[in-house]
Amino acid sequence: MKDRKLHVLTCAHKLFIEKGFQATSIQDILDESGIAKGTLYNYFSSKNELLIALFKTLYKNMEKERNDLLIGQDPSDINIFIKQFELQMETNRANKLISLFEEVIFINDSELKDFIQKSQLRMLRWVHQRFLEIFGEEKREYLWDCAIMYLGILNHGIRYYTMTHDKKLDIHRVVQYSVNRLVKIVEDVAQSGEVLVEAESMARWVPQEGESELPLPHAIANAVSDLKKNLSGCVDYERLAELLDFIQQELSGKNGTAPRRFLVESAMDSLKGNKDLASKGGSDFKKLQELLERYMKSHD
Repeated sequence: MKDRKLHVLTCAHKLFIEKGFQATSIQDILDESGIAKGTLYNYFSSKNELLIALFKTLYKNMEKERNDLLIGQDPSDINIFIKQFELQMETNRANKLISLFEEVIFINDSELKDFIQKSQLRMLRWVHQRFLEIFGEEKREYLWDCAIMYLGILNHGIRYYTMTHDKKLDIHRVVQYSVNRLVKIVEDVAQSGEVLVEAESMARWVPQEGESELPLPHAIANAVSDLKKNLSGCVDYERLAELLDFIQQELSGKNGTAPRRFLVESAMDSLKGNKDLASKGGSDFKKLQELLERYMKSHD
């Protein structure tokens, strides 16, 4: 994003927090940012469009940081999910996004309403995807219900916790409490076999984003995790897992250097010749190869 356009968003954000979205005029934004009206309208056709661009910019940055927490980690580790959600809530608090969101949610603007609805569904889809990674495919049909219940517990927990604690929010406590309840709910719902919201219906409302929309290191981490699960129980599992972990570690940047292509390619060649990998992880291995190809091209 151009520096000048980002400057306008930053100034508008400051005013929205101080005065409120509806009380802030276009002239206020012009005065605060020091730009001409024509320049502003080159960037944004309306104040509502500016607000949508602000939300998108803030959430894009937050989602990158949230996804980065998974790099080199086990996606099924629920503690990583807790850290991701805490980061998201800290971002919301630091940028006053909840109060801003609540102010504009009832504005009668079709574009803004559509954006808000899609943002809510995007969050629900992300929670559902993470629950699949944490609780497993065997519970897939129950996890839309669980994602909806989790967000309900969390959002109402935040509201009434702050109401009864002088508007001071202990993010870790609320998220941890909500996740603890969620774990019990998942087991209970799976045992009962009850489904309130059908997965097929949700798929129409909340279409899945393609793998390409995930940051490549995150997509590679998912592919490695899937492969390791499929190869569990193989005679040569420890060696295969070690090679896969090495590849993921090499791409994570945690060694302080750029990925060493020849080492990654050598590890992949060692994996290719394994019979168990060919029989139990063929499609997942092909997916990993494609992702690695794209990653290496992006670093040429």
